[in-house]
Amino acid sequence: MSATVAAVDSPAPATTADAACVHCGQAVPSGRRFCCPGCAAAFETIQGLGLGRYYQQRVLDPAGRAPRPEAGERWDLARHIVTEPDGGHTLTLAVDGLQCGACVWLIESVLARQPGLRQGRVNMTTRRLRLAWQGAPEQAERFVAAVEKLGYRLVPFNMAYLAAADDRTGRMLIRALGVAAFASLNVMTNSLAVWSGFDEGMGPATRSLLYWVSALIAMPAVLYAGMPFFRSAFAALRAGRTNMDVPISLGVLLVTALSLSETLRGGLHTYFDSAVSLLFFLLIGRVLDHRARGQARATAEQLLALRATDVAVLAGDGSIVRRAQESIAPGERVLVGMGERIGVDGVIAEGSAPLDASLVTGESLPVAASPGTAVFAGTLNLGGRLVVRATATGQATLLAECVRLIEAAEARRGRFVVLADRVARLYTPVVHLCAAATFLGWWLLGGMAAAEALLIACAVLIITCPCALALAVPAVQVIATGTLFRAGMLLKSATALERLARVDTVVFDKTGTLTEPVLALTEDPTRDPAALREAASLAAVSRHPLARSLLAAAGSVPAAAAVEEIPGEGLRASTPDGDIRLGSRSFAGDPAAPPGDGPELWLARPGQAPVAFRFHEQLRPDAAETIAWLHRAGLTVRLASGDRAGAVARVAEALGIAQWRAEVTPVDKVALVEALRAEGRHVLMVGDGLNDGPSLAAASVSMSPSTAADISQTVADVVFQGHHLAPVVTVLRTARRARAGMQENLGLSLVYNVFMLPLAATGFVTPWLAAVAMSSSSLLVMANSFRVRVKGGAT
Repeated sequence: MSATVAAVDSPAPATTADAACVHCGQAVPSGRRFCCPGCAAAFETIQGLGLGRYYQQRVLDPAGRAPRPEAGERWDLARHIVTEPDGGHTLTLAVDGLQCGACVWLIESVLARQPGLRQGRVNMTTRRLRLAWQGAPEQAERFVAAVEKLGYRLVPFNMAYLAAADDRTGRMLIRALGVAAFASLNVMTNSLAVWSGFDEGMGPATRSLLYWVSALIAMPAVLYAGMPFFRSAFAALRAGRTNMDVPISLGVLLVTALSLSETLRGGLHTYFDSAVSLLFFLLIGRVLDHRARGQARATAEQLLALRATDVAVLAGDGSIVRRAQESIAPGERVLVGMGERIGVDGVIAEGSAPLDASLVTGESLPVAASPGTAVFAGTLNLGGRLVVRATATGQATLLAECVRLIEAAEARRGRFVVLADRVARLYTPVVHLCAAATFLGWWLLGGMAAAEALLIACAVLIITCPCALALAVPAVQVIATGTLFRAGMLLKSATALERLARVDTVVFDKTGTLTEPVLALTEDPTRDPAALREAASLAAVSRHPLARSLLAAAGSVPAAAAVEEIPGEGLRASTPDGDIRLGSRSFAGDPAAPPGDGPELWLARPGQAPVAFRFHEQLRPDAAETIAWLHRAGLTVRLASGDRAGAVARVAEALGIAQWRAEVTPVDKVALVEALRAEGRHVLMVGDGLNDGPSLAAASVSMSPSTAADISQTVADVVFQGHHLAPVVTVLRTARRARAGMQENLGLSLVYNVFMLPLAATGFVTPWLAAVAMSSSSLLVMANSFRVRVKGGAT
């Protein structure tokens, strides 16, 4: 261990680029190679196994969790292990911190060296690790420890979360698209041969042969590739309604049946190419739509799995048993170590420590807790050992209440209907009536044979097929989503763009949203720089938010030796001249000094006057500019925070936000958002804490930074990266331009149908010409959609 510590603290050759930990990539003071002993140990392990090329091959994602070894939760793995019929065992785990293919290679290489392990495979897409081994189930602890030493966090993956990740619909659509592409290419080749053969005097036998080849290719392809539309149409008709898939299915099946009839009769024309080409273009739109609706599904399920944790229960004999949160009964005692999150609602029975409740209450400062203090699940213990007597567990906790509020709000928001679907409600029956009127008109009034009249009706169905209409919205969604993604914004909901375009009111949380996640040290020109460095050397060993802020302000400072952390008070280091203390005013400060208006730390050194370090919330760099843009755009801006009134008022005044509320609970935030929506407003909620989750779900649309609580990122429609608020402006601009693109696409598709419908109904367009026209309209819609990418950048 001494060698590891030396590797962390001993200076490395200083270079201008030496600002990142060699192992995890996190920022480190100049002259140091590692940010912590865990990274140094992980580096030595990887090099010792001969896997050092991992560092040359990997690509670290700044938005992801850094592969930094940290003391994590201890899990009861036994209840997640599955015993196979052959006596072997399997365990599925979620991997937090997986960055790229090099991480997969590293984990699998390390596991391959574990004796007794039959299989250790990582799925990069779903971020799951599957272990399979023979022997005692307890060996799972060894396998998990080997991976966690590298800096990855492993969490038992509940099988209930696997359904969404197992995207059968997406795979089925891709297969159908592939079949339609193959069939349309080959059938179109045959059709070109037939068309050219009319001029070259092709004989009927050759033409018939080509038609039969086309039939053998097209018919199975239509049955397979058309299944997504056939099933949807059948379900709609069985429910007594119609949708866009009804005319699609009817047109494809009629054209295929007529073409087969013409092939059997030896007719001059068949339209198999129209049927398969139609399916090909429609499936492109369906795949794009599915991607737009489901791109965040795997991420959300991963967050759900990683948010779960086991808790340590104190038995009557003093022993500790790890159990699931939902199994804890009220009255049981739960042990919470330093750095752990409290897993139940309860009351502190033993111990005192500062608690970080920012994810629950929005309060930016740690809260002192002692016996008798009520605590909530999700709160982080920043101090020493605590024993909590559970008062509410499982579905009765504040966390569960937040989840219920989220589910209720999302259920109301889930009734939102996409613009194209609304248009289709009127469009579909009109198309059916036109096709039926065309058939009856030519057959009954025009004296045409039923087969020929039906062929003209099929041309009407094909040329008015809502392919362009089906592409109008998904194409813009996917292109706008890609534009935002490249700018650092993940658009998770298919309807978010439309909802964002209608926003007229923006409600911000304060802590971690308008302000930076960490506090900033207040400048003091009279402060001795040596005092700052000395205080930071003590702060380097603490996880307290103020200690971290102090260390960040000091820069390159080696950690002091033999530092003791006294829960609820501060840090103490013994020296030959006496103790050096860093902590609260009562622990290390000057009681006679006037109190500051914000959080503070005091440094006490033997023979010297105490030195105060005061901190303040630091606004995000462009917060004022962003709020000013929102005002200029005519949007109403509000601020709602669970923090103290004084802190909220200072931020509101600095940013020019006239309407603000402080000390609001999660229920209060939901009530505020719902009251605004009841007034007819379209509300954008921007927040980052656990307490913001219900209001994020209740809002018309929501955004959350990538530093937010997992539950907030899961609920939000948009997650943005970086330390700036500019993404709020970018996403609103892009949404408005995307809405314009959607409206243009819908207009183009409707104008096309109004113009082409009379031509098809009067018999001037054959089914194959109808398929060409339909395909051209789809390509026109796609081309217009790309204009959104040009306009919708982060400018």
